[in-house]
Amino acid sequence: MIIQREKYIDRLSALMGNNRVKIITGIRRCGKSFLLKELFCKFLSKQGVKKNHIIYIALDDIKNNKLLNPLELDAYVRGKISDDKEYYIIIDEIQRVIPIVNPVLTDGKIIRAQDMDEDVIGFVNVVLGLMQIDNVDVYISGSNSRFLSRDILTEFRDRGDEIHVWPLSFQEYRDALDESGRAGAFDEYMFHGGMPRILSLDNPAQKEKYLRDLFLLTYHKDVEERNNIKNTMELEMLTKVMAGNVGCLTNPLTIANTFKSELKSKIDKETVGKYLGYLEEAFIIKKVDRLDIRGRKHIGANYKYYFTDPGLRNARLDFLHSDDGHVMENIIYNELERRGFSIQVGVIDCYEKDSRGKTVRKKLETDFVATMGSASFYIQAAYMPDTDDKIERERRPLIKIGDSFKKIIIVRDPIPVRRDEKGIVYIGIERFLLEEDSMNY
Repeated sequence: MIIQREKYIDRLSALMGNNRVKIITGIRRCGKSFLLKELFCKFLSKQGVKKNHIIYIALDDIKNNKLLNPLELDAYVRGKISDDKEYYIIIDEIQRVIPIVNPVLTDGKIIRAQDMDEDVIGFVNVVLGLMQIDNVDVYISGSNSRFLSRDILTEFRDRGDEIHVWPLSFQEYRDALDESGRAGAFDEYMFHGGMPRILSLDNPAQKEKYLRDLFLLTYHKDVEERNNIKNTMELEMLTKVMAGNVGCLTNPLTIANTFKSELKSKIDKETVGKYLGYLEEAFIIKKVDRLDIRGRKHIGANYKYYFTDPGLRNARLDFLHSDDGHVMENIIYNELERRGFSIQVGVIDCYEKDSRGKTVRKKLETDFVATMGSASFYIQAAYMPDTDDKIERERRPLIKIGDSFKKIIIVRDPIPVRRDEKGIVYIGIERFLLEEDSMNY
């Protein structure tokens, strides 16, 4: 099954020939290698680029082990450039390149660099050197936590463009199904998520084993190795706690207290904070700040966290704790990120009368403030607003905001798009996800 992932091809094609390295990031197994090797190389061929001008190197292939030496890799690529036509250099799993001490300092011997060594040659040096060649366009990707961290973007500073690859969006997932599978597609997507290999597995048991193993044997292992984590049980417990609290306000101190009271662990808030940072660097979770909507300033202390993929989140809970409302909220967050919005949790300070008629100060919250350029959207995720009280609870924060930016309530049912007397738009989740301009109703 081939999923075309046209939006990523569009992004890559828009950046071609811009004299900057294209850095493809994303969680492991989300489809980065397939995007580059199969889809992008085929796109280049259709544009008339000759085969010998597309240099694709997979550094996880044993036949390329010699190229893990940065000097050998550099010499190999330069040896392929034989004319002044444009060459497209695509290096996958580039983090496997072994950093070495500059041989000038070692009488020509190849010695693996240690952390304390200063004059080191690694893949960054190779890429920066290739970028100096006028007719070379460079694309790199990697799949372990060392590359997936944002350190690599810092290395290239203003000389690189990031293309972040997500697991399949709901639109990509649904489009890959035949007509018979589309009726229950969203429920399945909420449960097993959009990691591409899911579509090739035959039954729920296979999908769930794959996702459990992927989390523990791949993601956990990467994070542990990169950051020298000795107490691996604490990391496993933390990811389970975060999975159970998707979309809930929290902070390292609160999580540490949860460990002490419920899990009988003595992990402190500093360690929790470090571990959360490691998980963010590996693109497993994403932290979302709170925004004072009226004051337009960030509020510290508490944050929300969302998982890159709902299936991975469910796998950490052994598929026993669905919490459909928060999972739908997670999916909405991921879709807003894919569309390029800057996202915060909205907070509104207001005054209301309580049941005794006394005026009291309250903080109301809207799930997301999504901003792009000068436009903002206020969004509530309401899984089943099946009573007047539930509908009013979702409307209250949006009504209190008072400005003219669009306000949207997304519900689970496939309702017709409508607008109420306050200008609030109501739309079903599937329509929201499947229509690229769904924010503009």
